[in-house]
Amino acid sequence: MQNTPTLFRVILPVPNIVQAAAFYGDALGIHGERVSPGRHSFQYLYFAVSNLEATRARVPTAGGTIDADIETMPGGERLFYARDPFGSRISFVDERTCFTGRQA
Repeated sequence: MQNTPTLFRVILPVPNIVQAAAFYGDALGIHGERVSPGRHSFQYLYFAVSNLEATRARVPTAGGTIDADIETMPGGERLFYARDPFGSRISFVDERTCFTGRQA
């Protein structure tokens, strides 16, 4: 049995940390905390969200763009693709449908 790596940290370089913190705070509905001049941490930064439709509605208002509408993948995972204000590709997944690689 192989050890499966777990996600430890996500670092997304951006040219404007103030704008990035505002975008992710507004899109995710949480605002996190500035931990240094060049780092803003979200305590519960999950791209798996409880209300996918509400998150999708907030992304453009927060300054992002939607690349694709909500869709259901073959494994049943519901998600949509978007970009933050800097063009970085991001995805939001309905937490009730997250595909973990195992069938129910």
